[in-house]
Amino acid sequence: MDTLLPADLVEAASRVIAANRAAGRRLAVAESCTGGLVSAALTEINGASDVFDAGFVTYANDAKISMLGVSSDVLETFGAVSIAVAWSMAQAALCKSGADVAVAITGIAGPGGGSVKKPVGTVVFARAERDADPADVHADRKEFGDLGRGGIRLQAALCALELLMPRSAPPAEAP
Repeated sequence: MDTLLPADLVEAASRVIAANRAAGRRLAVAESCTGGLVSAALTEINGASDVFDAGFVTYANDAKISMLGVSSDVLETFGAVSIAVAWSMAQAALCKSGADVAVAITGIAGPGGGSVKKPVGTVVFARAERDADPADVHADRKEFGDLGRGGIRLQAALCALELLMPRSAPPAEAP
C-alpha cells in the first residue's frame, strides 16, 4: 500500500474499517494531541467513506470550545488533558456527526508541557455511542511515558483505533 503512515497504524485502521462496516456502524473522532493522525489512518483505507463520517481536530482549547462546545469551565477546572474534556469531546463529535460511535483523544505529546500530575506521555481517551446512557462513561487515562513526540502520538492513535472496534456481545448463557 502506498502510504506515508506506519504499517501498524494502517493495518489497525483497516481492521477498524472492516469490523465497523460489518457491524453497520459509522465512526467519528475528535482529536487533540494526535492532530488528525487517527483520521488520516482511517482515510488511508479504500472505501472508508461508508464507515468514517467525521474527524474534528481541536488542538487548541479555543477550538475545543468553538467547534465542539466543550465548556470553558470544564477546561479551566480539569484541564484539557482530563476525562471530563475527553468525554465532552467524544459526546460532541457524536452529536455533530452522523456517527454511531465517536472516540476522543487529548494528551501531552511533549517534549514540553508536562507536569508532575500530568507528565509528558499522558493521554486521555473517551468513547461515546449513539443512544447509550450518557451516564455510562467510557474513558481512560494512559501513561505512555516519554517515547518522544512521534512515539506518543502513534501509541495514542493505535489506542484510539482499538476503542473504535465494535465490542463483542456477551456470550449467551447456557440453558
